[in-house]
Parts: sequence; structure tokens; C-alpha cells
Amino acid sequence: MKRLSEMQRLSVSAVAVPLLTCLATLGTLMVWTATGNAGTPARLSAPEGRVLIPSGPEATAAFFTIRNTGTSDDALTGVTGPAGHRTMLSRTVDIGRNARSMEMAGAATVPAEGSLRMTATTLDVMISPPPRIAPGDRLTFTLHFRHSPPLTVRARAVRPGQ
Repeated sequence: MKRLSEMQRLSVSAVAVPLLTCLATLGTLMVWTATGNAGTPARLSAPEGRVLIPSGPEATAAFFTIRNTGTSDDALTGVTGPAGHRTMLSRTVDIGRNARSMEMAGAATVPAEGSLRMTATTLDVMISPPPRIAPGDRLTFTLHFRHSPPLTVRARAVRPGQ
């Protein structure tokens, strides 16, 4: 009988140590997460953007500022726009001798607690063929992200330089 009792104590301690270790680890992770240290997903928003009134028949561009109030980065991976028009992310690159060219852009990071600001000299949304728009007209676009759901945004038509 005495020997059986010793064996039960050994069995209990063999189970208790790993169990208590797991519970302590789980408790620590819960506290870490509850205090915000585990991060939050990206929280994306975009106010109304701008789309340039076309100056030629080839293409025009739209620009947005995407804000991320979350504590995790996300990436803008693509854009869809008005029916009948191709849209793509494009980037202006220096090709030497004060010349620049446009190239398709891959994903663009929307930093945690920051923003991605599109401009004519950085990243933009190229639209081809350009839509017929007048100052003040609005077009609807859908921004697509790696981790977040798509975001529908509007862009107001402006003359270049505005």
C-alpha cells in the first residue's frame, strides 16, 4: 500500500509540472495580448482621392492616401476602377539624364500606425484609357490588400496641378 501511494505521488508530480508550466505560459501570453503587445491587425481607411482630368488619350492617374491605425503593416496589392478601364499600380522611376519613366509597381506597404501617400512622383493608380471626366466628377475605385478586406474609395476629378 505504501508503495502504491509513492507511485501515485510520482505520477501526480510528473503531470503537475508540465501542466503548471503550460498554465503559466498561457497566462503570460494572455496578459501580453490583453495589454496590446501582441499587436492589432491593420485598420485601413482612405479619404476621397484625386483623379487627374486627362490631358491626352493614353492614360491618366489617380492618387490616394491610405491610413493604417493598426499596429501591423499591410500591403496594397492592386486596384480596380471604373468598368471599361484598366487600372494598375504604377511607379515613377529615374532612368538617367533627368528623365523618368513609368513602370508597373508590385505591392506597396501601408505601414503600421502610418500612411501610404500616392503622388505624381512616387506611386499612383494608372487608368487606361482615361475616362471622360470634368472637374468635380467622382469615380469609384476598390483598393485590394494582402491581409485586409478590399476598401472602396472615391476620387474627385481635378485638373493637373490641383
